Amino acid sequence: MADIIPFKKPKVSDLHRGKTLCKSGFHKWEAVKGTPFDVKSGRLVTRYRCLRCGATRTEPR
Repeated sequence: MADIIPFKKPKVSDLHRGKTLCKSGFHKWEAVKGTPFDVKSGRLVTRYRCLRCGATRTEPR
């Protein structure tokens, strides 16, 4: 016979951990590796990704 594993419903606080800060505008930005080139403006741009929610933003160098 197989072992029976009890399944627990995850807590609501665990499901939404860290997302409330991002909704309030307090992202945790980290630079993404690589140097993309913006063709329209003709310069390099830095891409950032939020560690908590995965949102992205770009800034010219």
